Amino acid sequence: MTEFELIDRFTRPAPRAGEGVVLGIGDDAAVLRPPRGEDLVVTVDAVVEGVHFDARFAPADVGWKALAVNLSDLAAMGARPLWALCALTTRRGERPARLAGVGRGLAACARAHGVALVGGNVSRARELSLTVTVAGAVPRGAALTRAGGRPGDLLFVSGRLGEAALGLAPQAPAAARARQRRPAPRLALGLALRGLATACLDVSDGLLQDLGHLCAASGVGARVELARLPGPPARAAARAGQDPLALACGGGEDYELLFSAPPRRAGAVAAAAARAGVAVTHIGALVGGGGVRLLDARGRTHTARARGHDHLR
Repeated sequence: MTEFELIDRFTRPAPRAGEGVVLGIGDDAAVLRPPRGEDLVVTVDAVVEGVHFDARFAPADVGWKALAVNLSDLAAMGARPLWALCALTTRRGERPARLAGVGRGLAACARAHGVALVGGNVSRARELSLTVTVAGAVPRGAALTRAGGRPGDLLFVSGRLGEAALGLAPQAPAAARARQRRPAPRLALGLALRGLATACLDVSDGLLQDLGHLCAASGVGARVELARLPGPPARAAARAGQDPLALACGGGEDYELLFSAPPRRAGAVAAAAARAGVAVTHIGALVGGGGVRLLDARGRTHTARARGHDHLR
């Protein structure tokens, strides 16, 4: 394929029309009209062959994940998604069918979450990668951030922790492999938490590492009750030779929402989670001072072996 044949084949399945799209794919740049009275929320992330995926991933899984991990950032900000751009790099001679499959996966995720693909780029490189930029909108001044947590706020997390990391193990169950390859951004929950959560982020690098980011931004510490953590099924983890507690504390790529809310809003949080169709678990609280303290079932301090993912280590 030529570069332009690849662009056509890669982008053909993706939705191109959408809210605020004045001019999309086909010109030097997209022309987009921001929603009246709302703030734009923009993020960018990359998935790189040999780092974020390998030959075990179907091409469509790669495309889905490249968009989904960005949509998770919008969910953490309480934003609804609007537009996406994708910069694709590929080796010379890559199989056209593989690249088309990647495009179909990205398109499927875009259709599922109401995102218009409005532009991008293609370049040659040593490995396949996708760098995706997404933009969303939130009512003016209503974006969720990491910085609003206060001592006494309860800590909550959505879904299960550690299943995506378990999905990398050779003996991982099918459900865990699916969590690793096709993450589900918690967009409905993010929207429902506006006005309820005091601080929020998505768990991409592991619970403890990301909770540390929330605490640092809010100027607080945290207490986590390990018995409350919604980790992967113990039997499935044991069959794969994994420690479920280590997976729950340090496993990355869950893309669940970790957030705080005052105790008086606990009922409203439960109702919001029910409307969003996502399980939410109370796992601890924010406290004065700093740092993250882990408590076992007897109230004793526990030291975790795994603290989370660092892209440069």
